[in-house]
Amino acid sequence: MTTAKQNMKTVRMTLLAVLVAILIVLAYVNIPMPMGLSITFNMIPVAIAAMAMGLPGGMIVGGAFGLISFLQCFGIFGSSALGAALVNVSPVLMFVQRFVSRLLVGLLSALIYRALCRTKAPQYVRGAVTGFSAAFFNTLFFMTLLVLFFGHTEKLAGPIAEKGVLLYIITSVGINAVVEMAVAALVTGAAGAALKKARLI
Repeated sequence: MTTAKQNMKTVRMTLLAVLVAILIVLAYVNIPMPMGLSITFNMIPVAIAAMAMGLPGGMIVGGAFGLISFLQCFGIFGSSALGAALVNVSPVLMFVQRFVSRLLVGLLSALIYRALCRTKAPQYVRGAVTGFSAAFFNTLFFMTLLVLFFGHTEKLAGPIAEKGVLLYIITSVGINAVVEMAVAALVTGAAGAALKKARLI
């Protein structure tokens, strides 16, 4: 391995460690919302990893996001009111809902960024679309699996029966989703431009 390649590998490993550390910090920076959900920006490090390190980076940081989210159901790395209420129903399904969904976010974000790199779109746009996609997929998978796995529980059955599945999802994540997608697009776009300038992507 040449010195340049070895240096790049070291830089990327350092970036990976920094992004996971940022995930842990962000785990404590949730903005509580009704229905036990909260606004979170943890998908931003996932999108940045997907840009900088492709599929492996996206899936590692996405998996770290999912693991932290699952542990929050037990009061580790912060807490999740909804997770704490539902994890006793089925820890296995909760693990799938929290971990696997975020792993898929990392995978799909990396694939989207790879596809964007084949276009003539400016780097900021590539980053913004990747960040937006990460936030979109995070909401899509999280809510789909939540309703699929736990829609029958006492915690969710009442609101879902009263509003219907679609309206329940919209009212639960409407503001959350808009804020998360907008912030993720702006921050990841800027991060992508900075990484490009630093020749890290």
